Amino acid sequence: MAADVDAAVRAYTVRLELVDEPGELLRALEPISENGGNLLSIYHERGNLTPRGNIPVEVDLECRPDRFDDIVDALRDAGVTVIQAGEDAYTEQVTVLLVGHLVDTDLSDTLSRVEACAAASVTDLSLDAPEGTDDVSSARVHLAVESDGVVEALETVRAVADEKDLQVVEPLVEGSA
Repeated sequence: MAADVDAAVRAYTVRLELVDEPGELLRALEPISENGGNLLSIYHERGNLTPRGNIPVEVDLECRPDRFDDIVDALRDAGVTVIQAGEDAYTEQVTVLLVGHLVDTDLSDTLSRVEACAAASVTDLSLDAPEGTDDVSSARVHLAVESDGVVEALETVRAVADEKDLQVVEPLVEGSA
């Protein structure tokens, strides 16, 4: 009997941020349908912009509970910024600065490792390398973080930076000294 209840289709809401370019909405909807989601409604706020200059989109869908995480993972794999997935809201915005030989130490690897942190998602990056990529550079990294995951996300950033001899300028978080 419990298996029948778990297999029942449930409704979920996913909040996304999309770049204002042709085809972006379709690119965000394909992972939903490809992973067993059925669209209920889409609220595409094209006249409204997020602080990062993107378009907020709210998608209501239904699927079996065991498929929902696959849908969210597929959205992220497609490069779609997921702000909220069901009850998991990425409501905290944290910005850190990384300084050092970012290109030489593989910036892509650095970002991938921060993204691997279960509590954070890299939403924006700005790289400055005034003397070229062989010299010291700096990057401003915006993270969308689960409300209870700021400490874990910053610990991940610090650990990766320590390993790669990078300096981190980070925000103060509530309760820090």
